[in-house]
Order: sequence, then structure tokens, then C-alpha cells
Amino acid sequence: MIQSRRSEDVLNKETILDKVSEYQIFQYFCTNFKEPNKKFSSDLREDNNPTVSITQYRGRLWYKDFGCPEHSFDCFAFVGYKYSLSFYDTLRHIDVSFGLGLSSGSVRGSVRKFTPQIREKTPSRIKVRTRDWTQEDLDYWLQFGITKNILSIFDVLPITHYWINELRFSCTSISYRYRFDCGYKIYRPLETDFKWSSNVGSQCIQGLHGLPDHGECVYLTSSLKDVMCLAVLDCPSIALQSEMLLPNQETIDEMKQRFKEVIVLYDNDFDKTRNAGQEMAEKICRTYGLINLVIPSYYRAKDISDLVRDHGLEEAANVIKREENRDTQYKEESTEREVERS
Repeated sequence: MIQSRRSEDVLNKETILDKVSEYQIFQYFCTNFKEPNKKFSSDLREDNNPTVSITQYRGRLWYKDFGCPEHSFDCFAFVGYKYSLSFYDTLRHIDVSFGLGLSSGSVRGSVRKFTPQIREKTPSRIKVRTRDWTQEDLDYWLQFGITKNILSIFDVLPITHYWINELRFSCTSISYRYRFDCGYKIYRPLETDFKWSSNVGSQCIQGLHGLPDHGECVYLTSSLKDVMCLAVLDCPSIALQSEMLLPNQETIDEMKQRFKEVIVLYDNDFDKTRNAGQEMAEKICRTYGLINLVIPSYYRAKDISDLVRDHGLEEAANVIKREENRDTQYKEESTEREVERS
């Protein structure tokens, strides 16, 4: 039966979640998802060992891939990432798939909203055993220009073992722990499986404690490694826990109060089918009116760390300065055009 929609029904997150639950959206679009809090293989990448779970966190359901920390999504971000859709097209895709009639004007059948009782998962407990630095450690970090002093400032230490909820893991290759006020991140750069482990929530901002009180500009970048790399270049920066997260208004307001300019410097995934880093960078810039600094693809470097490794600190500094000036000039010219039109 075809029904006309109510005029007050508009297409946004709230109206969709009035009709279907986050659980139903994940069930429909996430092929391998069977039940909350149970690990399954990723829908978004090759995943030989189940590393993903969908859990309740602060009243919301989150898709969390422990083998790929960038894949941390609510149900809308998951659908958008999986199908390479803009935010509006994501909402429309969900609407049409469930026949809600919010964008088409007609309702296909009826959908009964269903939300099971889901126990909120408590963060994992992580413990570590640290060790002394070796030349192999220093050589690894120095390729990105990151010195032992910088590692000390950002509280990074090498480890021999780590425990997750009392389960012990041995580090057979160079491994490190990042320590934050809200927990630990384990980084094993030479591994493919379980390269990352973390009990750090999305609210924890990397590099925040290392910022000066005020300054000319601050960068929003992709990872703590990039934050440390930028620190070597004397460029203050912060990073969210995932490049797929949209920073909240409070974070941007604080950065704008402390710095004259906030610049986004995200990954340029030039060699992938989908340039997810730049899609999110552009979304952040549109939302908050920020400058997007893009590493030119002819450098074949997806982030600032790779740029330093492959082209050196001096060239990385030149790229930042050159692209900053270009974006600033474009912004000034756009402002002048707006003034002339008015």
C-alpha cells in the first residue's frame, strides 16, 4: 500500500531514527553483523581474523574495527563509507532501502522500529610492559624525522608485552604504547594483523596537551605520528582518534579561540579508489569554514609522515608553506569577490 508522507517529515538523522533503529540499519547494511558485542570479519576490507564488533557506547551503536582504527563509525557513517556516498545521499539511501518515504514522498509498506536490549560494553583493560629504546626503534622513527625527545614529549614508549583484559600478547616486532589520560593505544607498525589495539574513546584528542596556549595556526591531522612529525616542523597540531570522525563544535571553537587559523591536513589517498581522507577533510572544512591543505599527489605521499620519509624535512616544510600560501590567497580572493558582489 502506498501512503503519502506527512509534510513535517524531513530527511535527516532524527527523522530516520524515529522510524528505524541504529541496530536495524547496521543489520541491513553490514553483511557480517549478527549480534552486538560479538566480533565478526570486516565488511570493508580483507579481514582473515574477526576484528570488528558493533557495541553500545554512550547510548549509541558504534562499528569498531580493532584491526583498522580508522574504521570507527556510527550507522550513518558506516553506510556512507561502504557505498562512497555523501552525507545527504547516505540518508537518502537508507530512506529508500527501508521505504520510509522521507525523500521520495511515498511510503512502501510499514517498518516497525525495533531496538534490542544491548548491554553497554565497558572499555577493555590494557596493561603494558615497557623496555629500553634500541637502535632499531630510533631508526624507525627517525625516518619520519621524529627524535627520541619528541617521543618522550608525547609519551610514547617501546614495549615487550601487552595485556588486554588479562590476555597476554608478546611483541615479536618493534611495538609501542601511546598513553593518554583515558587509556592506551598499542601500535605495531611492522605487523599486518592487529597493528593497533586501543581502549581509548573517541572523545580523546591526540596531541592536545602539547599545544601552546596561543599561536598563529594549528593543524587538524590524521594520527599521533603525524602530530609528532608536525611538531618537528614546528607546526602545532592535534588528531582525532579516527580520520572518519567529525570534530565537535566545542573542539573547533577552542582551537579558533587559541589560534588565528585552523588548517586541516588529512591523508591524500591518491592511489585508492576512494579518497576517504580528502572527503572527510572537505566535509570538515565546509562545516566549520576551515582551510584544507592537500599534499600534492605528485609527491606520492599520503600523509605528512610519508612526505618527510620520502622527501625529507626541508621539502615537507616547503610543501606546507607553499600550500598554506596558496589556500590563504584563494580564501582572500574569494572574500574579495564576495565583497564586490555585495
